[in-house]
Amino acid sequence: MPTFSQRSITVLRTAHPDLRRLANEVVKEFDCTPIWAFRDKATQNSFHDRGVSKVRWPDSKHNSLPSLAIDLYPYIDGVVFDERTCLYFAGFVMGTAARLSISIRCGADWDTDWDTNDQTFNDICHFELIDGRP
Repeated sequence: MPTFSQRSITVLRTAHPDLRRLANEVVKEFDCTPIWAFRDKATQNSFHDRGVSKVRWPDSKHNSLPSLAIDLYPYIDGVVFDERTCLYFAGFVMGTAARLSISIRCGADWDTDWDTNDQTFNDICHFELIDGRP
C-alpha cells in the first residue's frame, strides 16, 4: 500500500481535516502526492501572475488555514502523470469523496455539471470543498 512521504504529510497538515481524510483514503489505493494545500500571499500572487491560478490572494480556497483546497496528483512509478492519467485519477478522487460524504469539486469541472469539455481553465488535480464552506 502506498504511503505519504514526510514532505506530503507536511503539506497535508495545512489542509482542512476533510481533505486530509480524503487524501489519506485515496493513497491507500492510488499512489499520489499533495503538491499544495495552504498557499501564502507571495505564492498565491506568483501563481496568479504566471497564469497557474485565476485569482490573487486572498481569493483562493488555498488561502485559508486550514486550506479548503488541495492539489493532489497521481504518482506512478516515480513519474508525476499526464493529462489522461490525471483525469482518471480525478474520477477516482471524486468517487472516493462521494463514498466518504465529502462534497468537493474538481478543477476539471468547476461548474460541477459533469461536463469537462466546457471549462476555460483546467486544473484537473485541484480539489476544493463546496458544502457551504467559504
